[in-house]
Amino acid sequence: MELSSHRPIELILARNLLSSLSTPAFLASGPGEIIFYNEAAGGILGQRFEETGKLSPQEWTNTFGPFDEDGEPIPLEQQPLTIALRANRPGHAVYRIRSLSRSERKIEASALPIVGIDGFQGAMVFFWPVDEVTE
Repeated sequence: MELSSHRPIELILARNLLSSLSTPAFLASGPGEIIFYNEAAGGILGQRFEETGKLSPQEWTNTFGPFDEDGEPIPLEQQPLTIALRANRPGHAVYRIRSLSRSERKIEASALPIVGIDGFQGAMVFFWPVDEVTE
């Protein structure tokens, strides 16, 4: 799904940046919708963004995570990255995520808020695996 001209320029530029990186990353809007993830992230998640399209925070969390050590989804409001971004500061956390094939892996994730002249617009989240895939 294309970012329309109705999106803040900061989100359009962030998408262009993320699409050129080999580091897995996704772009979230201010309300927490996943509005893009790059090819590297699609490789880990098991599906390209063009196949999923935008995902609500609930769809993202229920499908991909993050999950706690018991495999339970961590509610959006309790995620350290969400807390940091809502406070308009970067955040870092270690989570478990699940691909569409149901394999899980531990990742580290770092998020940077995107702030424009109109205030908080969303966030860029970079992540990388820190262990092997488990079935």
